[in-house]
Amino acid sequence: MKQKGISCLLFLFGLFTLNAQMNKIDFVEYDLDNGLHVILHQDNSTPIVAVSIMYHVGSKNENPEKTGFAHFFEHLLFEGSENIPRGQFDKYVQNAGGVLNANTSADRTFYFELLPSNQLELGLWLESERLLHARVDEKGIETQREVVKEERRQRYENSPYGSLYPESMARAFTKHPYRWTPIGSMAHLDAAEEADYKNFYKDFYVPNNAVLSIAGDLDIATTKMLIDKYFSGIPKSTKPIYRPDIVDDPIAGEIRDTIFDNIQLPGVIQSYRAPAQGTDDHYAVSMLAQLLSKGQSSRLHRALVDEKQKAVQAGNFSVEGEDPGVNIILAIANMGVDAEDLVIAIDEEIAKAQNELISDKEFQKLKNQIENDFISANGRIFGIAESLANYYTFYGDTNLINTEIDRYLAVTKQDIQRVAREYFNKNSRVNLIYLPKQAQP
Repeated sequence: MKQKGISCLLFLFGLFTLNAQMNKIDFVEYDLDNGLHVILHQDNSTPIVAVSIMYHVGSKNENPEKTGFAHFFEHLLFEGSENIPRGQFDKYVQNAGGVLNANTSADRTFYFELLPSNQLELGLWLESERLLHARVDEKGIETQREVVKEERRQRYENSPYGSLYPESMARAFTKHPYRWTPIGSMAHLDAAEEADYKNFYKDFYVPNNAVLSIAGDLDIATTKMLIDKYFSGIPKSTKPIYRPDIVDDPIAGEIRDTIFDNIQLPGVIQSYRAPAQGTDDHYAVSMLAQLLSKGQSSRLHRALVDEKQKAVQAGNFSVEGEDPGVNIILAIANMGVDAEDLVIAIDEEIAKAQNELISDKEFQKLKNQIENDFISANGRIFGIAESLANYYTFYGDTNLINTEIDRYLAVTKQDIQRVAREYFNKNSRVNLIYLPKQAQP
């Protein structure tokens, strides 16, 4: 119990540093000869360190006939290595009073340890083991295959409205690999052989496809020596990294479909194509999404839930990507409300954004929210490590951790109105109606 308490306390310190003001984030970055990009941020205010590594591989890089590999590896690479016994990877971190985790998107896979700063070398050794010679064998594959299956059942199959994400993406894209979700196909994972997994590891888990980002209580010179010790001897890949260059066709006409699910209340799920992250329109669409859905004072919640009482829940989330993604609006109907009435109510709010400039008061509130989110993300040791890696990997400009806020603040009210008209067009969207199974003919 004591060890668990230490880990939880450490995690909280890593999430919230003492200085949450919008101060400049200083960092040092360089490349090893093997292509590994290194980013270091020194903050000695608390005795913790975040060790993270981001691999530029996600579900987007998968073979369409072998999906789910990137997410599968997020699980598999905790099995151990040639020098870490099976099942002991997390115990090294927990016994040191730290925490660890990983996550996968369509574009990248991210691993991290949050440790007491005197355990920095432990984190570097663990990540070098994961990169150099992880345990990719039949026993680990079978173990994690069952874990992923259970995750899929809980997240998508047994959860009300759980299928909305894969169902939306499968209709929003016809060619681009964003059409499948990171958890992939269980049939593909079942059919895959050990050689398939070994090849995926060799193709993508290489130093020249990774960013090592470390933030916290460290000494730059000492950390560089430790990084050289554990990572410089790992050979780079001589094969080109597969990056799909696929442009999907525009959605020509509204795609409508009905899905019967194990639910009690109807739902409306609308998906609109969105610009790639980092583009000028991305920032305007992101602010429009916040205008529509962030918090109980947002337009969709205020209109659909509070005023018209047509919905018990209304919101919006973006599936942002290295390539153009989607923006998804969702609303769960109130008792006795028809789903088509809910569609009309949503469309009315979108039409307002298209036809009317937002007020000065609402615009200022929106900018305040953006600034608050930016400050919060950069006020955490773990958040800083992840942001630094993200900015380098996807934008090629690590210093955006200090300057990206300016791109948001440069968005005008006219920009928000323009992107509402351009991207939130009912004739180029996916409109899914979720109905209870008992309503199925």
